[in-house]
Formats: sequence, structure tokens, C-alpha cells
Amino acid sequence: MAWMALKMLGCLALLMFGMKSMSEALQKMAGPQLRHVLGTMTTNRFTGMLTGMFVTASVQSSTATTLMTVSFVNAGLLTLMQAISIILGAHIGTTVTAWIMSLGFSFNIANFVYPAFFIGIILVYMNKKRVVGDFLFGVGFLFLGLTTLKETGFAVVNDPSASASISAFFAHFSDPNFFNSLFFLVMGTVLTLCVQSSAAIMAITMILCSTGVLHIDQGIMLVLGENIGTTITANIVALSANTQARRAALAHFTINVIGVIWVVIVLKWFLGAVCHVVGFDLGIRPGDEGYAANLAKISVVLATFHSAFNVSNTFLQIWFIKYIEKFVCRVIKPKNSDEEEDSRLHFISSGLMGTPELSLLEARKEISLFAVRTQKMFHFVPDLLAMKNENDFVKLFARIEKYEGISDNMEIEIGDYLNKVGEGRLSPESKTALQCMLKEISEIESMGDACYNMARAINRKFRCKGEFTQDQLEHIKHLMQLCDNAMTHMIGVLNDVPQIDVNRTLNFENEINDYRKLLKEKNVADIESQKYSYQIGVHYMDIVNDCEKLGDYIVNVVEAHANRRLSV
Repeated sequence: MAWMALKMLGCLALLMFGMKSMSEALQKMAGPQLRHVLGTMTTNRFTGMLTGMFVTASVQSSTATTLMTVSFVNAGLLTLMQAISIILGAHIGTTVTAWIMSLGFSFNIANFVYPAFFIGIILVYMNKKRVVGDFLFGVGFLFLGLTTLKETGFAVVNDPSASASISAFFAHFSDPNFFNSLFFLVMGTVLTLCVQSSAAIMAITMILCSTGVLHIDQGIMLVLGENIGTTITANIVALSANTQARRAALAHFTINVIGVIWVVIVLKWFLGAVCHVVGFDLGIRPGDEGYAANLAKISVVLATFHSAFNVSNTFLQIWFIKYIEKFVCRVIKPKNSDEEEDSRLHFISSGLMGTPELSLLEARKEISLFAVRTQKMFHFVPDLLAMKNENDFVKLFARIEKYEGISDNMEIEIGDYLNKVGEGRLSPESKTALQCMLKEISEIESMGDACYNMARAINRKFRCKGEFTQDQLEHIKHLMQLCDNAMTHMIGVLNDVPQIDVNRTLNFENEINDYRKLLKEKNVADIESQKYSYQIGVHYMDIVNDCEKLGDYIVNVVEAHANRRLSV
């Protein structure tokens, strides 16, 4: 019995691994296109629903679609209302998985396993077709896991001692009352939460029902519990995300809970209609004529019920998206913390996303925020230059120091996150993009250092009680404006603003370099003519040189980003 249990767990692990591998390979093949679809094809609730349905059917994972949607909301690329419509569509798309499971019980899919492995290994060694090979291996492992799980399940049931124990356990909950139904609903939720795969629990449910150990009513409650359990993943991921992302995750949970409540109320009629369509007779009991033929249809009944439930729930709740949005907004209040000087990462979650491709998307938005914070730090420098009051000067200089510390921490945290992403299975294009992103964060951190060095030069000038001439102040102001324009342009490039011309960055750098060269020559002449002291000239040129370095770092960031875009 113990050996059988271990064998079933191994089969379950094989099935889950196959499902995960297949889903990841599909996302690698169509990742950028799917992200584009999610970001653009959501003009109204119906196109949003169709988008969610299409994406989920493509990647074979409602969890992946939901996590992608939550990350888009977190990044500000989708509104909450758009996210809810996509999540509703994902519920329809995920029904394809149940039908794949059902096919495994309808005919012998083991015949497809070994050809899939054979073709897959050939494609894996062909670098350009490696992702397709990974997909075929995922399909092979999925079918192999499903076949062996089915065979093991039937073997357990045919074992008299094991069958008696399992039947005795479920016999305690055989009465069709409220508490027994609630037990199986909670069991389905907890099991799905534990294994993080509704597909795996669906396969187990089909085995238990197909062998006659579990009654169809109990199996249906397990299926409904799976629909609630699968929403927990997105809520866990969203815990460390922003307010809108947590609302999107809560909306996912709310939609499924409401769906389960209404279908339980009408379950007798709803299940009767499904069984009538499939041709399953609920009245046939063990020992009755035609029982075996009737039992063979039970996997199709579960798949049909799963599809009918999700389609009905989507078309019922799509009219109430506005009210769902109001509900989750009332439950989850916005944070009141000062995010401007909050050193925490905003877009990168506490853990990695469902796939490395999604994790790179999160990191990309975090890098954009990193650049915005660095520009805010730079804006403090001209304010510090204009300060005359010592107390105000000290406070602002301390604030710049704080931002410099935040810059260092952000580089380390984003870098560590990207290194963890790199440990996963990335496509060659994504590996190149990851290297470019590491280059970006290094250069942005150097921009923070340049800003801090300017502040230190101004601090040294302030401590020596010297003053810049009016011409020097005007020159510094103009040079800093050029740098600010270049930083604004760089942030637009990082956010992939369509009308931004990447080549314009080189023009900004040339302007900064030419102006710095002019000021350097003028500084020598002004010191010789004794317009100001040599010491003031040193502080002046320190600021000018750091501005020039800042321009170089900006160009490096834009070039790294351009290389990243070419790789995807």
C-alpha cells in the first residue's frame, strides 16, 4: 500500500512537471506576443474576456495568465477593470486542461508519449528549435504522468485491502448533506493550494470517480474547490505588490467564490443538465445493468461540468465587473506611506513570478522606477546649489545621501533578482535581455553616484564659504538642464514610448560634452584673469565633470536598452 502511494505521488509529480514544462515552453514561444495582446486587446470587457480566454488556452495555465495580469496591473499597464475582464476570460481558457485530462481516460494516449520524446530530443539539439523540443517533452511527460497515474489508480482500486480502506474513508461522507459537500469543497481548495496545480487535482478527481470510489456529487464538489484553490497563488504573489495588483488578485478570488456559491444553490438542476447532455445516468448504481459503460463517461461529465460552470460564471459576472471593482476597492484601501522615499522595490515581488519570462517583465518595470528615482535625486542638486541657510542645506544634503543609499540597495536587490531569474530556463533571447538589464542597473547606479558627487562638491564649496559667480551659476544651470533633458529622454526609452527616438540620446551627449569642453577652457581663462579663486574653480569643474560623466552613463543605459530590444 505504501509503495502504491509513493508511486501515485511520483506519477502526480511527473504530470505536474509535464504541465509546467509545456506551459513554460509555450510562453517562451509566444511570450512577447502574448504580453502585447494582454496590453492592447482590452478595449472593453468583451475583448478583455476574449483576450484572457485566448492567452490561457495558448499557454495552458490560468495561473500564468492571472500572474501576468497581476504583474501588468502592478506595472500600471492595465487598469483594474481590464484585469477583471481578462481574469474572467482565463476561466474559460483553463477548461481546455480538463478536456486534455478527460482524453487520457477516454483512449490510450500513451501511444503519443514516446514519439513526442523522440522528436523532442532531436529538436532540443537543434538550437533554433529547442523551445519546440521542450514543449514536446512537456507534452510527453504530461501524457506519461496521466497514463501511469490512471493505471496506478486502477491498480490501487483493484487491490482488495487498499480498495476497502479508501472506500471506507469516503463512505463516511457518502450522505449528500451540506456538511459532507462542504468537506469535499474545502478538500479540493486545500489540495489545490498545496500542490499549486488544479490540473493535478482534476486528474486525481477523475481517477477516483472513474473507479467508482468517489461518487459524482463528491467529485463535483472537489472540482468546485479546485476553482477556489487555484486563485490563492495570485493572492500570495500580490501580497508584496501595489494596491491595484492586490485588488486584481482579490477580484480573481471573489469571482470564483461567487461562482461556486450560485452553482451550489442550483447544483441539482445544473448537474442534471450536464449529465443529460453527456448521456450520463445519475440513477444507475453499482451492480445495475450498464453501470460500467455509464462509469466510463464520468471523466467527460467532470470536464463538461467544469467547462459549463466556468463559461456560465463568466457570462453571468461579466455584466457586474464595475461592481466587483467597487467591492475590491472598498476591501483593499490604498497605502498611505510615502512611496517617494520608500526604499522597497515596488514591482518585483517577494518571490519569482510563475515563469522567468514574467519575472523579466517585473524587473523591467523596476528598472524604469530606478531611473525615475535617480532623476528625482538629480533634481535635488540644483536646489542644494541655491541653498543659503545652513540648516536647510544640511537637511537637503542628508536627503541626497539617503537617495544614494536607496540607489545602492536597488542595484543590489534588482541584480540579485535577475541572477535568480537567470538560474531558470530562459530562451537565448531572454538571456541576452537579462545581461542588458544587468548593464542598465549598473549604469543607473553610477548615475546616482555622479549626482551624489555633485552634491559633495557643492558641500565642499559651502564649507569653504566660497561663492560661485553669476556666470558660473548660469553655466551650471544650463549644463544641468541638458543632463535633465537627457535623463527624461532616457526614461522614455526605458518605457518604450513610441515617439521617442533612441538616436537623440547621442545628440544630448554631444551637447553636454561640447559645453563641458567650452566651460573647461573658459575656467582656465577666468582663473588666470582672477575672476575667482583657484579653489572655487576646482569645485566648479568638479560639478561640470560629474555632469559630463552623467551624460556618459545615460548613453550607456540607452545603448543597453537598445540591445535588449533587439534581442526580443
